[in-house]
Amino acid sequence: MIRLFTRLPLLAAGLLLCQCAGTIGTGNMGGPTTEERQAAISSEAKGDYFVGRRYYVQKTRFWGYLRRPRESWDRAQLVLLREDKKHAPDRLPENGPSGQRYGFDQNYEYKIRGYYTGKKAYDPNSNQILPEFMLTGYELIQRQPGWLFRPDDRYDSARITLYPR
Repeated sequence: MIRLFTRLPLLAAGLLLCQCAGTIGTGNMGGPTTEERQAAISSEAKGDYFVGRRYYVQKTRFWGYLRRPRESWDRAQLVLLREDKKHAPDRLPENGPSGQRYGFDQNYEYKIRGYYTGKKAYDPNSNQILPEFMLTGYELIQRQPGWLFRPDDRYDSARITLYPR
């Protein structure tokens, strides 16, 4: 019985840490059921484009996730956009009015045109080396597509919380 009481604080701390990490509970991004998402992805038109999801985290410079049509988001790559040929949709001042500033389009889904340059680039604020993607065009698909990787995804604008899993 004494052994149980000495291990109880350790067990309680472990449960608390799991909850703080966001692995337990529901997400905060809303969206379709898993089945609805899979059906939508499988019905996407084939073509020479990417599906992009803007992922804005304060002070970072990556753009978001890209995947090929009909591929699962689990195969998506976090990318840095090269804007020599076309500016990103949210190329606006960082301190502009609400809805008219850099990152206003968090979680918007786009049809993205362009290509991977084959180069990697460093985002110092997230400490990641990411693939560079040359943007040549984009078209908004939807403004509120919901969760990205799983229904329990939790978005936090101050830290990276969305990863393929």
